[in-house]
Amino acid sequence: MSLDLQGVFLPAVTPFDAARGDVDLAAMRSNLESWLAHPLRGVVIGGSTGEGSLLEEHERRALVIAAREVVPADRILVAATGGESTRLTIQRSVIAAQLGADAVLVQPPTFYRPSMTPRALVDHYRAVADASPVPVIVYQVPLVYATLDLPTGLIAEISLHPNIVGLKDSRGSLESIGELVESCRSGFQVLSGRANMTYAALEVGAVGAVLALANVDPGGSAGIVSAHASGRTAAAGRFQESLSRLHEVVAPYGVAGVKAAVDLVGLVGGAPRPPLRPIAAADREKIAKALGEEALAVDPIP
Repeated sequence: MSLDLQGVFLPAVTPFDAARGDVDLAAMRSNLESWLAHPLRGVVIGGSTGEGSLLEEHERRALVIAAREVVPADRILVAATGGESTRLTIQRSVIAAQLGADAVLVQPPTFYRPSMTPRALVDHYRAVADASPVPVIVYQVPLVYATLDLPTGLIAEISLHPNIVGLKDSRGSLESIGELVESCRSGFQVLSGRANMTYAALEVGAVGAVLALANVDPGGSAGIVSAHASGRTAAAGRFQESLSRLHEVVAPYGVAGVKAAVDLVGLVGGAPRPPLRPIAAADREKIAKALGEEALAVDPIP
């Protein structure tokens, strides 16, 4: 299957009801409507920024249904479906497709880390891609998490599968992104997962990005890719500089920091799900100060 991934994807934070801690679907729909007023390529539901590992199966399904009600047909709805077993990953991917997802994002299984040999991982991804009704995007998870570093050669091998259309690489290595672009099959699409290197990733061949900070500045995030694509390098550079400054302040706090920033720009972030904890009041003030110093873009500079 083919799917054009060029552009910026927003990995949506998951708002939880303050009283009971349940997923707040109304807040998610409202957030999505606001985000999608900007020229994003699509959204990711239930990824790492969306606290996917802390969601129950029925919550995953409800979030995809809610998102599909809001995400228009000309945008791409991606559901994160990676699980610890091939069987679970396939089940999640099939269900997500049935509920309206256009693609699935699949991180590698990690609990039995010593047994996750290249052969095991290749077999896993091929089985998922064979069974998934929609295209598969591989997720190279940030190494700050307890995850696996998928070697370039392994990714190049699984990229040969016609239903594996791309990869989100969040390791923060420009050299690695360049290697992937050169090593994988023609047409395989690489997305950067780091806000502070989006422009540079585009320069070495990435087609776009999946950016947690798009939750906070969707216009500026999308503007980097659209300006770069049209040759407006100065505009792309300005967007990148602003996003990099925000990244420096927000990124150290992880999901909780992103959700605090979402609250501060007038949307619903809320507290993360335990055992994650909200950031301290002093840290929230630092983020508020950083947001106040940036003129967040409403639309790409013409």
